[in-house]
Amino acid sequence: MSETNLGPTVPQQSSPQGAAPQSPPQATQQPAPGRRAAERAPEPEPTGWVGWIAFAATMMIMLGIFHAFQGLIALFQDNYYLVGKSGLAIHMDFTAWGWTHLILGLVVIGAGVGLLSGQMWARIVGVGVALLSAVVNIAFLSAYPIWSTMMIAFDVLVIWALTVHGSEMKTVRRDVRNYG
Repeated sequence: MSETNLGPTVPQQSSPQGAAPQSPPQATQQPAPGRRAAERAPEPEPTGWVGWIAFAATMMIMLGIFHAFQGLIALFQDNYYLVGKSGLAIHMDFTAWGWTHLILGLVVIGAGVGLLSGQMWARIVGVGVALLSAVVNIAFLSAYPIWSTMMIAFDVLVIWALTVHGSEMKTVRRDVRNYG
């Protein structure tokens, strides 16, 4: 039979009397070149904060629906709001505001659905559209003060949830995919 050479042997050194014998140094396992960082390091386990991401996704879907309703009202019933177009922070026709709210609402709904599936692009878009939603509602504050204030508060909660704990949803997505 032939012997297989497993590499150079390391001679054992004698240890001083009473000391524990030293083991040979272990070779560190280097990942193969070209492997992604995500394959090298294990992802952290999701914590209870994942619920905040689900909350943010649900809030975004709800905010998107609210924006769409607000846009449809502005498009079809101009006299519904408390002030005329000259009383708004940005002097635009309610039809323009209606289209702004409607389009923004649809984008927010799409980002919310993407968040529920753990997509990174949805986190980025979610923070951006929540910021844009807050700015739009500040500009629309005089026309609908209580509603706009509530929308701004929800936008701040969404931004907080996505920026602080958003990366944990990726692990949940992987676990759900591997479960099936």
